[in-house]
Amino acid sequence: MMDLGSKIKKLRIEQNRSLLDIANACGFSKSLLSKIENGKTIPPISTLVKIAEALGTRVSILLDDQERTGTIYTPKEMSHSKLVKTDKGYSFFTFAVERSEKLMQPFLFVSRKSEQDNKNVYSHNGEEFIFILEGEMKYKVGNVEYSLKPGDSLYFDSIEKHALFPMTEEVKYIAVFTQSRSNNG
Repeated sequence: MMDLGSKIKKLRIEQNRSLLDIANACGFSKSLLSKIENGKTIPPISTLVKIAEALGTRVSILLDDQERTGTIYTPKEMSHSKLVKTDKGYSFFTFAVERSEKLMQPFLFVSRKSEQDNKNVYSHNGEEFIFILEGEMKYKVGNVEYSLKPGDSLYFDSIEKHALFPMTEEVKYIAVFTQSRSNNG
């Protein structure tokens, strides 16, 4: 399987587009996109959503190229052993990456209070659902802050600025994103 950065670069080059073109479409620097393409940084999911939209594809295509249809089974051991650590203070596992044409993208997130950068604010197209499994966190959507404990959930338009703040050392939660379909999709 091709790694994330290489796949982004390949799609960009196939579309005959420059680093600057994609970076501008995403609203971030050419330098950041270069670091992502060269595997020097793992971007947050909100950044991947923006890159996927700029490339006219879906996040699931960027995360895996082994397409399947139908039911995708993921044993617990796999979701916990294949967490990808970001430089934003959290790790994530992407469920059902093999199924590229899905309408939603579910993730398992593990956020650690000691590693979390409280300046991270996210915004991307689509909708988002969050369900807390373990730990506690504050989650801000727009100007409203919610205190979330195991069993609590939020559903919101992810274009609204949102941020999370772990209150316990570790918070595990499920997040399901929808991504706006591209014009050709």
